[in-house]
Amino acid sequence: MTKWNPTTYNPDDFANRRHIGPSPAEMAEMLKAVGAADLDALIGQTIPASIRQETTLDWPALSEKALLERMREVAGKNRVMTSLIGQGYYGTVTPPAIQRNILENPAWYTAYTPYQPEIAQGRLEALLNYQTMVSDLTGLPVANASLLDEATAAAEAMTMAQRLAKSKAKAFFVDRGLHPQTISVIETRAEPLGIEVVVGAVEELDATAVFGAIFQYPGTYGHLRDFTAECAAVHAAGGVAIVATDLLALCLIKEPAAMGADIAVGTSQRFGVPMGYGGPHAAFMACRDEMKRAMPGRIVGVSIDAKGNQAYRLSLQTREQHIRREKATSNVCTAQALLAVMASFYAVFHGPEGLRAIAQRVHLNAVTLANALREAGADVAPEHFFDTITVRVGVGQQGIMAAARHRGINLRKVGRDRVGISVDETTDAGVIARVLDAFGVTDAPVQATQPAIPEDLLRDSEYLTHPIFHMNRAESEMMRYMRRLSDRDLALDRAMIPLGSCTMKLNAAAEMMPITWPEFGGLHPYVPEDQAAGYHEVFADLSEKLCQITGYDAFSLQPNSGAQGEYAGLLTIAAYHKSRGEERDICLIPVSAHGTNPASAQMAGMKVVVVKSAPNGDIDLEDFAAQAEKAGDRLAAVMITYPSTHGVFEDTVREVCDIAHKHGGQVYIDGANMNALVGLVRPGDVGGDVSHLNMHKTFAIPHGGGGPGMGPIGVKAHLAPFLPSDPQTGDEGAVSAANWGSASILLISWAYIQMMGGAGLTQATRVAILNANYIASRLQAAYPILFMGNRGRVAHECILDTRPFAEFGVTVDDVAKRLVDNGFHAPTMSWPVAGTLMVEPTESETKAEIDRFITALLAIRDEITDVAEGRISAEDSPLRHAPHTVEDLVAEWDRPYSREQGCFPAGAFRVDKYWPPVGRVDNAYGDRNLICTCPPLESYAEAAE
Repeated sequence: MTKWNPTTYNPDDFANRRHIGPSPAEMAEMLKAVGAADLDALIGQTIPASIRQETTLDWPALSEKALLERMREVAGKNRVMTSLIGQGYYGTVTPPAIQRNILENPAWYTAYTPYQPEIAQGRLEALLNYQTMVSDLTGLPVANASLLDEATAAAEAMTMAQRLAKSKAKAFFVDRGLHPQTISVIETRAEPLGIEVVVGAVEELDATAVFGAIFQYPGTYGHLRDFTAECAAVHAAGGVAIVATDLLALCLIKEPAAMGADIAVGTSQRFGVPMGYGGPHAAFMACRDEMKRAMPGRIVGVSIDAKGNQAYRLSLQTREQHIRREKATSNVCTAQALLAVMASFYAVFHGPEGLRAIAQRVHLNAVTLANALREAGADVAPEHFFDTITVRVGVGQQGIMAAARHRGINLRKVGRDRVGISVDETTDAGVIARVLDAFGVTDAPVQATQPAIPEDLLRDSEYLTHPIFHMNRAESEMMRYMRRLSDRDLALDRAMIPLGSCTMKLNAAAEMMPITWPEFGGLHPYVPEDQAAGYHEVFADLSEKLCQITGYDAFSLQPNSGAQGEYAGLLTIAAYHKSRGEERDICLIPVSAHGTNPASAQMAGMKVVVVKSAPNGDIDLEDFAAQAEKAGDRLAAVMITYPSTHGVFEDTVREVCDIAHKHGGQVYIDGANMNALVGLVRPGDVGGDVSHLNMHKTFAIPHGGGGPGMGPIGVKAHLAPFLPSDPQTGDEGAVSAANWGSASILLISWAYIQMMGGAGLTQATRVAILNANYIASRLQAAYPILFMGNRGRVAHECILDTRPFAEFGVTVDDVAKRLVDNGFHAPTMSWPVAGTLMVEPTESETKAEIDRFITALLAIRDEITDVAEGRISAEDSPLRHAPHTVEDLVAEWDRPYSREQGCFPAGAFRVDKYWPPVGRVDNAYGDRNLICTCPPLESYAEAAE
């Protein structure tokens, strides 16, 4: 008998061996628990046959090795040159300690938005450092924890100014010196809101005719000027003054607050974050203290926990669009948390002395270049600048730019007769020599020692005075600081994050590796397209495969978050109606829709009409038809989520689409739940006209602690001409600062799609549905499961109803915080139904991890029973004291339950248990006592006493 036993096991099958969690044997056990004969039977019971797609996704899968070889081939088609284009994007040096310990570390990039503060203290501290850095450099007391990019931050500042201004004017002034992409996005945002944008020279400002004004400092062509008088004029007319600025320049030049600015915006990209052909990068916004409650985005604040110890949390969450819906003033959802963390560590790594030294080196190199060109007879402007100059070259413009490219340098084309040059942190003597050589200057330049900044614009105030920016910057200390912060967090590298509607799936290492390669990270977004041939090959193939997956005909990859995608999709619909001469402005949105949907519709200039839900969670078809009839020829769009936000596949989706189309409306299908559709249902086939895809959910881009994200939109052919325009042109219609949004992270989704293959993607969807139904089946005797669908099945997520326990004094918060003791991030709380937990396990979780989660919830249910039957009060129970810290473990114990029960519940690991660094955080205290910058060290000592 031969010992040779051929195996069919394929260790290189990424989809089934690496990405999908349960093994075939485990799936068989789970199907038995669910009561389905096999996976096909379960899918048949879950998804209506009438909407199943007819075609299969059939492209082959690549192994990890083959994928990385393919990525190297594609990367080699990009030509990385020294880009001195500027315009808000600059070469920077990412300290290797930050690249390895933050950007390439799953403890940082797989974390979720810090809505559960007890398990997010590390990233909250890093984001508080970011806010402090921005606040110090701008001189304004309150900063948020990042926005999407400088252009959208400026647009958010405009709408914030409109809300706060005393002036009743309808116009907004834009300094002609703003970056063109910023002007484009401002004009896009202004048009549906009825704001008139006045773009002009600063000298043309009529402050009495506008509710606000924005100035660029330094200007896009390098100009440095003091805007004190202009800010005063805007204030005198009851308006709001905004300054778009540069953090590195602010290490040397007068801060916006000293000029009287109310709001400052910009990007932190040049603080160690690669250009990445456009992103992702964290934008910032800072404002005067009295404006803080009107500021969009997330704000990290300082509060206390149940023992009075200092603890961080997200403050003022009642401002957020999920809560305020159509009354929201912004649809900001994704921030750029991971990139803000990188920028904050860059400031900690260098400290104020290091940042000043880098800024001085950049400036003096720019002065050296300007002096050498002037000595050679060139017409160089402006007289005062930080890092950017323009050279008037007349008809020689193209020749000089070509000569520079021949020497590996990209310069900026300015008008028809000028060339722009922006010096950055990576500029050295060799780069300066090559630039001068392109202009025909061969003499060695004399290194400048005197600034080109006027005395009255030199900064005289201190910044980054907090001790965190003065710690010992030995790499050993920096590495340990980063490790200490990451240890305070619970991310996907530690445990399952079962967040409904958020899809926290595997972010595979092979998908992540290429984004830090210089061939991808080193490209400026405005380089000639032939230098980014590799990127464009990825864009073309990714778009083609997304069209196959969704049933749409064209994609725009520009929107750099899911909420931006919603907004871009609605603008596309509005532009389509306008092209047909139709005035349509009503948007029907079910009450169960995503919180960003109503906010996006409002921003797009549409009037939101809410549609009721039926008792089973479906859209109330009768109410929908009545509302559509009532809207008539004013119906612009309907926004639905499929499968529904309640976690079920509604049988009536085609009817909803047909009703909308009958009345001339367009159907927007929110792609948030695409993880339940890929390979099985195509939204473009069931009646959708446009969808955005949350690439940070279904397509494996990591959440990064609350961002980055991407929200490309797919459309049917009739909408394709109305997709977002190129922001570099300065024309209205762009929604992001770069034409392909946060281009570098699209590589992650492309890699994911390549390694999964068509069949693997389809299997992932099937297993996501299996995992959710397994949880529902195992838990339905302990927790009521809402909205099981017409066939008794859930989609890829399920809602556990904890409202009945309120009768005994047990809240949804108690259950969520007790899960922390078990080493889990809580599911989505109180959304879409207040007092419930929405669970989404994803396809990536193994049966063992899902079983541990189920064990934890069953043990929590037993503790609830103890309260219900009077064996312990809710106040004295481990539920109310959760989460338990090491301090609880070692302190004197006077509780009616054991230390063992409190600190080592059934679902917790024993050896490597996760210990939250703080107890339950007091949210109300944090909002009453709003502190949004690093507290003094004494407060740490006081909290420890």
